[in-house]
Amino acid sequence: MEKMLELKNVCKTYNPGTVNEKKALTGLNLVLEHGDFATIVGSNGAGKSTMFNAITGAFFTDEGAIILDGEDITFKKEYFRSKDIGHLFQDPLLGTAPHMTIEENMALAYLRASTGKAAFLSRISKKEKQKFREHLSLLGMGLEDRMKNPVGLLSGGQRQALTLLMATMVTPKLLLLDEHTAALDPATAEKVLKVLSFLTVGMMIFAAFYGALSFCFNPMWILLIVYAIFSLKT
Repeated sequence: MEKMLELKNVCKTYNPGTVNEKKALTGLNLVLEHGDFATIVGSNGAGKSTMFNAITGAFFTDEGAIILDGEDITFKKEYFRSKDIGHLFQDPLLGTAPHMTIEENMALAYLRASTGKAAFLSRISKKEKQKFREHLSLLGMGLEDRMKNPVGLLSGGQRQALTLLMATMVTPKLLLLDEHTAALDPATAEKVLKVLSFLTVGMMIFAAFYGALSFCFNPMWILLIVYAIFSLKT
């Protein structure tokens, strides 16, 4: 299979040359192929989020190269990469604009992933708004009836589910999940994982976890992996 994501000798140091110098990534090499479902497990400070932020373009790495689907994106801006990379954060407050409505947030995500050069200048049609409503109904949280409400009024679980929906409305080449249920209570985390299981079938997923137990003994993750494997075989 062809390579989808490749990291070559990636290095990142915070506060270089100071007493607070911290080497977060040192000579990191990684290859993921089309359709891969990969996980990384590590303690706090191990560099999981730093690696994901390097992939999404939150900052430029000190050394090395990042290649996505055959294209060198090492020095591409974050907004450019966001068309092909979905990202779900540990903090459910990230990934959405709290003072904008659910509909406006979804419109931004939809237009961001558009391939047109003037995508952000486009207007959302009634047909597309109906599509947003249909997507929201899949969450089973009643958000399709609250499209005019500010996102800031939603609970943490609802915002995380909405962020996931926004990240997958236009199928990304790569979906990054950065400890995306760590800040949620068990019941809410299970709801988000159920949403994840049917929204991401067939997608290339790269997930980070704090500890091995949080991954290995979660039945919803087992279900998600089964869905991923089935979709690849069919």
